[in-house]
Amino acid sequence: MLSPLGLLNALGGMGRHCETRSVPYGPGPRQSLDIYRPHMRGRPPAPVVVFFYGGGWVEGDRALYRFVGAALAAQGFVTVIPDYRVHPEVRFPTFLEDGARAVQWVRGQIGTFGGDPDRMVLMGHSAGAHLAAMLSFDRQWLGAYGLVPGRDLRGMVGLAGPYDFLPLRTAVLKSIFGPESRWPESQPIRFVDGTAPPAWLATGRVDTVVDPGNAVRLAARIHAAGGHAEVQTYDRVGHATLLGAISPLLRPLAPVTRDVAQFITAVTRHSPAWLAPLHSQQAHA
Repeated sequence: MLSPLGLLNALGGMGRHCETRSVPYGPGPRQSLDIYRPHMRGRPPAPVVVFFYGGGWVEGDRALYRFVGAALAAQGFVTVIPDYRVHPEVRFPTFLEDGARAVQWVRGQIGTFGGDPDRMVLMGHSAGAHLAAMLSFDRQWLGAYGLVPGRDLRGMVGLAGPYDFLPLRTAVLKSIFGPESRWPESQPIRFVDGTAPPAWLATGRVDTVVDPGNAVRLAARIHAAGGHAEVQTYDRVGHATLLGAISPLLRPLAPVTRDVAQFITAVTRHSPAWLAPLHSQQAHA
């Protein structure tokens, strides 16, 4: 019997795109990625989406999210889905280091697969949205690889992400994120300074796993810092079905695919106005 994710993959429009699987971005068994791309013959390089799946920082497998790669490729985006190490093999911040390493690989290599590395967006669901947000707002992780979020990313898409979730209450979370003195270092909201790329934050009104207030609070902090953020709340979806609605099977629940595609297209179409002050600052540094 197919699992829910297996069913979404089976009915996810496979075959309308090209796939390249199990490409290593590091030496470890969980440091590989899959690439989904539209048929590129005669087309200019396409925008790039790096999608990080969720799983509570304790599980996940890129092969379970083929429906996401297929859906985004159908929208015209070269989509990369990396694995990353999880607890108990590793603890915070090692999964962020894996994520940054995957982004560095994409930046340097995605042109070979028809993607435009200058038009890259990070996207994630649940714990993967936390990962995408940390890489977008806390500059140290991409900075370790010579990348700057406000320069090298065009946007961040978060689906049902935890961005401001202290205090930690479960033993597993306390084990993942270490002693209480380090908890603030794990919160994306702490690193908002107005220089990150625009964020599009989606929530399901009936999400009982991650409080939708995470997105609201993060967007408010971004606005207060002079940045760009939008929150989209869908009435009929919860934590899992927010992502599931990307699949054709569940797409009638909410227009997540349409809205994500519109945001990515908008931020990757031209050099956005928010880059001008950053480039000016860098020119005078």
